[in-house]
Amino acid sequence: MITRVENIRQNRASARDDDPIETADWLASLGTLSSSTGADRALFVLSALDERAKELGIIPEALPFSPYRNSIPLELQPPFPGDVELETRITAIVRWNALAMVVRANKAYGELGGHIASYASAAEIFEVGFNHFFRASSAGSEGDIIYFQPHSSPGVYARAFLEGRLTEEQLKHYRQELSGNGLCSYPHPWLMPDFWQVPTGSMGIGPISAVYQARFMRYLQNRGLAVTEGRHVWGVFGDGEMDEPESIAGLSIAARERLDNLTFATYSGSMVQFAAMVR
Repeated sequence: MITRVENIRQNRASARDDDPIETADWLASLGTLSSSTGADRALFVLSALDERAKELGIIPEALPFSPYRNSIPLELQPPFPGDVELETRITAIVRWNALAMVVRANKAYGELGGHIASYASAAEIFEVGFNHFFRASSAGSEGDIIYFQPHSSPGVYARAFLEGRLTEEQLKHYRQELSGNGLCSYPHPWLMPDFWQVPTGSMGIGPISAVYQARFMRYLQNRGLAVTEGRHVWGVFGDGEMDEPESIAGLSIAARERLDNLTFATYSGSMVQFAAMVR
């Protein structure tokens, strides 16, 4: 079924410009507005036109695509703060190690699973987070709290091995935690208290828990019960988690409470979207 917006797009793509002079005037006006009064004013006018178009019924109120798109022009983007070539190489190594760990475990113990594709899709998110955003605890702060997408745990284990935090023997016992020396299937501090901060293994528990964690940290700060200023809660989730009703409902709480100490990074396959709760 073709939606009205899709029909408009198809017609626009195939239609001839019956009045190119008028079209050029509109485009020139927008260019003049932007250069003379700035991008903010131009954006306001475009927003007003969009609202008026909806009132006239030219376009529907609901758009069939996500509003989360890169709206920062290339010339306004700051340079990447790290070494792109080096970090790309590290990401490839970690992704390969995660794959090898899961495949070896399945050959040794049978069909254990391991969700290889989850981490393969999110590897860049994890690496950018580890290298440039996630802050560990220190003398002056308890550090950030990270809610990892549970099926991506092989990638976190593979990176920890590269850092020397896990041994090859431990990787050999992936999903064999009953032996006492294994790596648990999903993030869980009860099974691995020195590794994981918070549990996220059940669909939907990660996003809603991240929201309430950020809210509780703000509660403690506002009442002088704990120093949480500067600490951040990060959630890296897939479409499975975000499809749960409590996950979407939790976002309304974050918006209402103005939780600028919370950031969700969500992804689906190779598509990555960042949505931050900002003041």
